Amino acid sequence: MCLLLVAGTAQAADMTVLRYLDQDAGDPSYVTRILVTADFLRMDGGEDGGDFILLDRRTRRVFNVLHDARMTMQFVPGKLPDRPQPWKARLAAQPGAAGTLRYRLSVGEALCSEGSVAPRAAPDAARALGELKGVLAATQYRVWRDTPREMQHDCDLANLVWDAGAVPGLGLPLEEREFSGKTRRIESQASEPVRPELFHVPDGYAVVHAPS
Repeated sequence: MCLLLVAGTAQAADMTVLRYLDQDAGDPSYVTRILVTADFLRMDGGEDGGDFILLDRRTRRVFNVLHDARMTMQFVPGKLPDRPQPWKARLAAQPGAAGTLRYRLSVGEALCSEGSVAPRAAPDAARALGELKGVLAATQYRVWRDTPREMQHDCDLANLVWDAGAVPGLGLPLEEREFSGKTRRIESQASEPVRPELFHVPDGYAVVHAPS
């Protein structure tokens, strides 16, 4: 926690390295590594040579690189329809352990997600996480729209579309539990020298433009 609460100490040539332990309901847990620089965010499974998601923060484009298929899926921001009326989403936050906030995001009576954030820890990484969700929001809405009606849930719209940036807007996520049972817990945060090769989309891969 001491590492998390020391904000703004990284040099300009450093990248923030976050490691989370994620788990989907009923499945084994897995590591998610997030690397953040002033220009990029990379999300992967902790292996340099594995598949990864790359956000270009300057152009607001997201690339999903799949090595086995030699393919890169590209996502760009899209136009969202107006929010449904009335949209009764609410984000409530209160002080938690030293330097943290506890939060609850709900729609009506449904609790969509809850957890804790560190407002002063790695603020640029928190912003980058919000940027990633913002770029993908229109795609997430399309997925929700095309889902069978009996499987649609307003909490998916809250977590991934209309209020996607609300939680990282409070601070760096430390732990989270979603209505679906998915959980996330931070394991470590550090600053390391930037490795430019990790923020490069491979040449020669087929490019698929995902509809947004």
